[in-house]
Amino acid sequence: MVDLKSRPYYLSEEDCQWVKDTIANMSPEEKVGQLFFQLTASHDEEYLKELMEKYHLGGCRYNPAPGKAIQEQNRILQKYAKVPVFIACNTEAGGDGACADGTHIGAGVKIAATDKEEYAFALGKMANEQAAAIGCNMAFAPVADILYNWENTEIVTRAFGGDAERVATMSKAYLNGAHTIPGFACAAKHFPGNGQDFRDAHIANNVNYFDVEKWDETYGHVYRTLIENDLDAIMGGHIMLPSYAKAINPELKDEDMMPATLSPEIMTGLLRDRLGFNGMVVTDASHMVAMTDRMKRSEMLPASINAGCDMFLFFNDPEEDFATMLGAYKTGIISEERMTEALTRILGLKAHLGLNKKSKEELVPQPETVEEVLQREEYKAMQKSISEDCITLVKYKDKDVLPMTPDRYKRIMIVHIKGAENSMSALMKMLGGGKGNPAEALKEKLCAKGFDAFIYESPLDIMKKQIEAGEKPDLNIYFAGKNAIADFVSDMDLVITLCDVPNGRPSFGMSKGGGEIPWYVFEVPVVVVGCGQPTMLADIPQARTYINTYDSKDTTLDALVENLMNGEEAFKGTDPIDSFCGLFDARL
Repeated sequence: MVDLKSRPYYLSEEDCQWVKDTIANMSPEEKVGQLFFQLTASHDEEYLKELMEKYHLGGCRYNPAPGKAIQEQNRILQKYAKVPVFIACNTEAGGDGACADGTHIGAGVKIAATDKEEYAFALGKMANEQAAAIGCNMAFAPVADILYNWENTEIVTRAFGGDAERVATMSKAYLNGAHTIPGFACAAKHFPGNGQDFRDAHIANNVNYFDVEKWDETYGHVYRTLIENDLDAIMGGHIMLPSYAKAINPELKDEDMMPATLSPEIMTGLLRDRLGFNGMVVTDASHMVAMTDRMKRSEMLPASINAGCDMFLFFNDPEEDFATMLGAYKTGIISEERMTEALTRILGLKAHLGLNKKSKEELVPQPETVEEVLQREEYKAMQKSISEDCITLVKYKDKDVLPMTPDRYKRIMIVHIKGAENSMSALMKMLGGGKGNPAEALKEKLCAKGFDAFIYESPLDIMKKQIEAGEKPDLNIYFAGKNAIADFVSDMDLVITLCDVPNGRPSFGMSKGGGEIPWYVFEVPVVVVGCGQPTMLADIPQARTYINTYDSKDTTLDALVENLMNGEEAFKGTDPIDSFCGLFDARL
């Protein structure tokens, strides 16, 4: 039973009646369409018109594009929607999660490092003001996960750290910030909680191993906090929670264990019955292997709805998936009662956002407001403030290394460590996308301060150049080209090892004849900086001075240089995770 007069809906009698009447007047096809969130593949009006008129979608997500293009897409979607549509974005870290020209504010781990709740509030407010300006009405955020396993690269930078209380506080602040925007909703993710399994649910199973008591005091505490603060919706993660599932259903066998999105024990027994969540639930993306590897897709679609999810995220093939869900409804696999319950939550949330009381023209703001909102100076100032307060001096064994000034260390060698290439980074390279080169940016900033900074060229880079020039590469550079230590260190006064690893593990060259791996920490002062994932001490435990900046934005690198030049006391950040990764040798 859905109570539309209580949290998070608080509907009037008039709005409750709109929900009931709308459901009563829907065809089976229109009812089924409301269950789907689809990822749009084009901004073409005929394509978008078909999505809304043929599939009657309840919600849409989209791929990155400039704000004006997204706003026009959203205007078309609402134009052809019989029932106003949810339009969601991934504003986890700023307006750049809503559109390509939005302003980045700061990722969860970066904000957590400041330990300032007001920054999380600002993120929720500022990121979603930008989203609302282009016609979005829902954020797939905050990220309510807790990082317990440093090898979990799926949420290491996205979550508000590794402490349940901090995650609860920061997530609540984000939610409250977003709720300052009229008609805007949040879907916290990824219930029942990511951060323990080292595997990525996109490509493998993912398991939360906590027992009932431990889950209740950690992830449960985070979600209870959000629910009590009027969380609108929850995104179900493809994450198994075996101990809790068996506590709710003692007859459940191991081989029948399902991820939360397919588990009635978790989505209904835990989320609805024990936590009392009355809001809407949407699945995480339905192409992720942690969901698709448990049963046939034709069984999976209705199973997710019957488990307690109200909306299903993304068609595989629109015709096929729509027909599957429609067939399940018409044959009673999805009961009338369950369909009505899901629709009541979906439409109830749309009424809570006031979408039912707006004309189609009012659902998306006017185009002339877009650029002014996306690039507000207050957003840029907030990004700068967070950057200045987040940088964390995690490890500082050689107390005389800092401050770093030109009179002490004139020649600075920057060693640019990149992540091992994966399918996503390869795709970005082919498309010409991705960020700029942080090593070059850091070099320019250091030189502007009077340092003579240069970027290290590895033996592998030299051999690549030889090949590109049509020359035979000199393998001896790698396998026999070692110099005397005195010669190696004579060309620099200090080394900055810049770990630019957004996900996965760093990619090092071999240590013979090369300086990629800082084996020389006792030969020359070395400062290791993590400007992507904050877990680089696992791969460079020998670092004597280790700093996390959490990203390589221009404001962040400016703050890094200032801190290095001003010394230990300049670093304001506190480690939001265990950056030593639980490893004994990382602390030596």
